[in-house]
Amino acid sequence: MKNRVLVAPSILSADFGKMNEEIARMEECGADMIHCDVMDGIFVPNITFGFKMISDIKKHTSLPLDVHLMIDKPERYVSRFIDAGADFLTFHVEATEKTIELLESIKKAGVKCGAVISPDTPTMALYECFPLCDIVLLMSVYPGFGGQKFIEKSLERMRELKQMREAAKSSALLEIDGGITEANAASVAAAGADVLVAGNTLFSSEEPRKIVEKFHSL
Repeated sequence: MKNRVLVAPSILSADFGKMNEEIARMEECGADMIHCDVMDGIFVPNITFGFKMISDIKKHTSLPLDVHLMIDKPERYVSRFIDAGADFLTFHVEATEKTIELLESIKKAGVKCGAVISPDTPTMALYECFPLCDIVLLMSVYPGFGGQKFIEKSLERMRELKQMREAAKSSALLEIDGGITEANAASVAAAGADVLVAGNTLFSSEEPRKIVEKFHSL
C-alpha cells in the first residue's frame, strides 16, 4: 500500500515580509516539510535567498527543511547549507559534474540527499543516482519562478522514475515541484509522486488546511 502523500509548501510563494507567520500557518495546516528554493541568478534567472534564510527558518519550525539548490556548481556551498540546517538537500544534476561525489558527501554529513532534473533533462540522468538518493526531485516547470503552469509530460516522466526506482530497489522518495494544483494533484500522485511541492496553491488559499488534507488523502 502506498504511504500517505507528503506535502511540502514552497516558501517561494510566501510573503517574505512575514515569513515566520507564513511558515507557522503551513505547519498548523498539517504540512510535512518546508520547501526552500535557493536560486543564484546564474543557474536560473532569479535570485532568492541563501544560508541565513535557512538558518533563521530553522529556528522557527519543527518541520524538516527541504532545501532545493538551483545554483551553479552546488559543491561550492553544500557544506554551508548543511550547517544552516537543511534536513533534505537536493541539487540539479545539470549544475555539476560531481553528482555522485556530492550525494556521497551530503549523506556522509548525516543529511538526506537528493538529485533534481529540469523538464528537458532525460530521466535516465538520474539512473546512477538512485542507490544513493533519499529523495529524487522532478521539476514539472522550468526552474526559476513560481506560479508556472504544470508541464503535462511530467506525468510520464514521473512514471519512468517510479519504474527506475523499482529497478534499483531504492526507497528514495519521489518528489515533484511546479504547477501542482488541486486539479492535477491526484494524477501526479497516481503517477508515483510521494511528495508534492506546492506554492501558490497553498499560500494564496484562504483554507490551505483543506488542500493539505486533500493531498494527504490521495
